[in-house]
Amino acid sequence: MSYRDRIHCGQLNISDDGRVVTLAGWVDALRDHGEVLFVHLRDRSGIVQVVFGPESTDQTVCEKAGLLRNEFCVLISGRVVKRQEGTENPNIATGNVEVKADSLTVLSKSGVLPFPISEKSMVAGMALKRDEPVAEDLRLQFRYLDLRRPTIQDHLIKRHRIVKTVRDYLDEQGFVEIETPILTKSTPEGARDYLVPSRHHPKNFYALPQSPQLFKQLLMVGGMERYFQIARCFRDEDLRPNRQPEFTQLDLEASFIDEEFIYALFEELSARMFEVGGIKLPRPYPRMTWLDAMNATGSDRPDLRFDMTFRDCTDIFSDTKYGIFKQILERGGCIKGINVKGQSEKLSKNVLQNEYAKEIVPGFGAKGMTWMRVLDGGLESNIVQFFSESEQGEILTRFTAQKGDVILMIADPSWHLVCSALGQLRLHIADRLGLIPSGMFCPLWVTDFPLFEATDDGVTSSHHPFTMPDRTDFDPKNIEELLSLRSRAYDLVVNGEELGGGSIRINDRDLQNKIFSALGLSHVDVEEKFGFFLRALEYGAPPHGGIALGVDRVVAMILGTTSIREVIAFPKNRSAYCPLTQAPSQVSSVQLAELGLLDLGKDQSLPGAEKQQDLIDSLSWVSRIKINNDERAVIMASVKDAENLAAIVSERKEDGEPLFSVVAPMNRTRKGKEARISLLSERGDLFKNAPAMKGRYFKVASILE
Repeated sequence: MSYRDRIHCGQLNISDDGRVVTLAGWVDALRDHGEVLFVHLRDRSGIVQVVFGPESTDQTVCEKAGLLRNEFCVLISGRVVKRQEGTENPNIATGNVEVKADSLTVLSKSGVLPFPISEKSMVAGMALKRDEPVAEDLRLQFRYLDLRRPTIQDHLIKRHRIVKTVRDYLDEQGFVEIETPILTKSTPEGARDYLVPSRHHPKNFYALPQSPQLFKQLLMVGGMERYFQIARCFRDEDLRPNRQPEFTQLDLEASFIDEEFIYALFEELSARMFEVGGIKLPRPYPRMTWLDAMNATGSDRPDLRFDMTFRDCTDIFSDTKYGIFKQILERGGCIKGINVKGQSEKLSKNVLQNEYAKEIVPGFGAKGMTWMRVLDGGLESNIVQFFSESEQGEILTRFTAQKGDVILMIADPSWHLVCSALGQLRLHIADRLGLIPSGMFCPLWVTDFPLFEATDDGVTSSHHPFTMPDRTDFDPKNIEELLSLRSRAYDLVVNGEELGGGSIRINDRDLQNKIFSALGLSHVDVEEKFGFFLRALEYGAPPHGGIALGVDRVVAMILGTTSIREVIAFPKNRSAYCPLTQAPSQVSSVQLAELGLLDLGKDQSLPGAEKQQDLIDSLSWVSRIKINNDERAVIMASVKDAENLAAIVSERKEDGEPLFSVVAPMNRTRKGKEARISLLSERGDLFKNAPAMKGRYFKVASILE
């Protein structure tokens, strides 16, 4: 019996009736009817029913078959026959035929399974779909068994076909697939690098690439013009459900192009990718600027499958008597809202006030929420009496509100907070009320992102520092001007999820240095991190741009899986840990010694160590409170007293005596019984140590928030 003669199980059909075949695979399920044994044999192509019985099978073969168990790996030969009428199985592709076995070879036995592999249950010879939940970590621990499940195999096969579609199309468009280094130099790209120590260069490290960004730009300098790669990337990011420490992206770069080239190329490419999953994307894809997306949906990856977009109501309440709105507007704030059309019956007063206003919306970062239900006679809420008839009429008009609608508004001095909180509320309401249509796909391009974002020390790049700004005549030291710049960047968003993004790149060294200067990088830092790249820009770098698409995310969306882990062969779990190999794991001291890591950094002080050399300075640094020279003596005396008391307690504990309170209990209150305003508050001295002010409020340091 030769494997060359093997036929795949899922390929058999009615045209094979009477054919003698050789099959190989795993026992998916079996059912013993006494003299007759039915076995579902499974390989990558599908399942076929095999029958062992006295009419067609030798007695010794039947006896051997009686010893079969689930997941035994076997080789079987037999004759294909058409099933008798009424016994067909519509739940498997080969349900019109079965194989009458005449020989059986057990290639490998299976131990007791940690969880069921078969996705079908055999009932009276039929196969019914079985869906038994298994803990994900258990599945990943035995991933080699989990991979036998038809659903997982189907995901990986379709992933292969989607990636093949990408390669075929880009080849048609003149792109060349080129591999870039995995061991490279650590450069700041927005996330932490995974570092790899070098044995040949002790105490020096490679970094695993977060993306091939610099190398693909160097390929453009090198005249390759059109490059792509199915690239492995690594980012030591904070954990999220759909994020892996290592992931795959379609990376692409082209020379002598502009944004329109990328839009046209990727609309066709992404449409072909989705077609593999039977999904037709509507084209052309709409475009929306970042500012419009934030003002309409509160997100830079808007979900356009449903409406409920924002309405700005700030002008309606410019002369309002409602105290909360008035105070917010005096501080330069804004008010936005959404209209939940026709959902008044599903959003009761109790739900709106006690769930959303008091619990859910504060969880989104806002102080609260204003709600109004639309009735025949106008508006109903717990605060509607504070609004004038004119304001109520303007609200109804602005939101095109009708009976049965519910209007939800958020107000705050921060425009960003209003957009963010209302955007999260929009998604929460839509999900809760089932307003998001299933099976619908709404792709769009989000463009004109801010080039920089503000930080406590200046600015940082919104994407990466190699993105072309919308203009080049800016002052790199003017923070306000930097924050007004827009980038020539673009994101591809589908159903509220960013699938990919890119930009037109900087191809001029002077402009690139200007960006580095705006980011506060010194000449030494720039030379150390990017010197090789900047030198390349001196040799006729062409205009170029590109984009990267998250392959795992795209495939998961096309196949409708709940997690990208379902479309990755060997993923990490939600803790970035591999239950199969137990990685990451410790290594021996011998390995560390070979790499020179046993004493690495022993002569270097930790960040903030200089603040801990003096105990009072350390307390000041940790608490973020400035201590004046005239206060140091008093605080030092208190610290010494605390140290002495701690020593006494420690000695008593060592002697076996019980611990006791060293301070007599007594109330500590202000002297006097009349309320009074602190003199420090009256003089404004309370705010002298504030790192920043927000209106009349003390802005707390981020470590305390």
